[in-house]
Amino acid sequence: MTNSKQKLIKGAPGRSLFFFALPMILGNLFQQFYNMADSVIVGRCVGQNALAAVGASYSFTNVFIMIAIGGGIGASVLTSQYLGAGKYREMKTSICTFLIAFAVLSTRLALFGLSCNPQIMSALGTPEIVYEDAVLYLQIYFLGLPFMFMYNVLAANFNALGKSWIPLVLLFFSSVLNIYLDLLMVIRFGMGVDGVAIATVIAQGVSAMVSFLILMFLLRSYPTQEKPSLFEMSMLFRGIMIAIPSIIQQSIVSIGMLLTQSSVNWFGTPALAGYTAGMRLESIAIVPMIATGNAVSTFTAQNLGAGQPQRVRQGYRISYAIIAVFALLLCAVCQFFYRPILSAFMDTSTSIVAYQTGAAYLRFIGWFFCLIGFKATTDGVLRGSGDVVVYMIANLLNLSIRVAVARIFSPVFGIQMIWYAVPLGWGVNYLISFCWYRTGHWMQKSLVETSGQAK
Repeated sequence: MTNSKQKLIKGAPGRSLFFFALPMILGNLFQQFYNMADSVIVGRCVGQNALAAVGASYSFTNVFIMIAIGGGIGASVLTSQYLGAGKYREMKTSICTFLIAFAVLSTRLALFGLSCNPQIMSALGTPEIVYEDAVLYLQIYFLGLPFMFMYNVLAANFNALGKSWIPLVLLFFSSVLNIYLDLLMVIRFGMGVDGVAIATVIAQGVSAMVSFLILMFLLRSYPTQEKPSLFEMSMLFRGIMIAIPSIIQQSIVSIGMLLTQSSVNWFGTPALAGYTAGMRLESIAIVPMIATGNAVSTFTAQNLGAGQPQRVRQGYRISYAIIAVFALLLCAVCQFFYRPILSAFMDTSTSIVAYQTGAAYLRFIGWFFCLIGFKATTDGVLRGSGDVVVYMIANLLNLSIRVAVARIFSPVFGIQMIWYAVPLGWGVNYLISFCWYRTGHWMQKSLVETSGQAK
């Protein structure tokens, strides 16, 4: 069954992929601005120590954000393949199954975070001067964790259905709401990190509820002869086999940040503040790369469900051109505009060490964004097909290299070794995934029976 609901399996592959990826890129940028607003506002309105406290918290919270995003993307592979095959009942059952599963998971993770975050902050060597604020920020943040999970799983399902513009609109709304509430809490009510945490929870909750209502309305446009099930254990197991590697892949950057943060902490609060600013800006810069990879994942899943593996190859080749353009632009921005960018986070005339740390990090990492882009799109093909074993191993090696180099060499050669490890991990990850892609093994890994369309 081929219709407008399955537009990724029709038309010119490059055009289909680009216009599907573009709202995902813009939407993820809004999400990063949503997350970055806390750092900018507390850094400028409260001070350097508050910025360092949010930065110390960010590495931990970002792990949970990436678990939500990765789990949603991995689970939605099944949704995309059912859509490509025209099996709408199974598609709806897949969506319901994973919404329930992630509601349970996010509640358990929230309870874990609330009970364990003080110990984890201590284990990471968080500077004493920012420790209490970091713990306070996290305690409030974890109260809203189920909302954050719900939103990201819903957004992944919108993307799986080819409706990538819906998360874009919702993220724009929630970003504006979050920034307004941040300013209200900090400037009007004189609050610090607790105010921006409360603002984040409120914005996430509103966005999640609106997203859920829109998805329920949208699913009514996919008619089925039989009523879909609310939960199927066999479908959950199949989706988990994709979701776990996807969680690992999406979490590599944030887990690497978390595990290497203890190395940064040894260099003091100013260095941590500078690294926080650079890390936040890196998170924004890699958005087009990660979003393009996620778009390739959905593109691959729908086309394999429709029995069109050659169309996947065409889309994958075109994704390299998209990545190359973004990488060149981002490199130029990092080399020539790092000062005004960093000034959004700090007073560059007084926070000398923080500024120097952030500037050095940005100017170095800007040369290597193409590596994470090529890695993300190659991983996207493997994830979208369900061929995830080698892909998971490659991402674990990426993490291991980054952590090992940072831990072993930064005490000897300086803080710069922490960011030298980043492109090394990306490069190894990409080479392994690309070599496996070249074998063509992924073309035999479709999780559902194909629709029998043109191959």
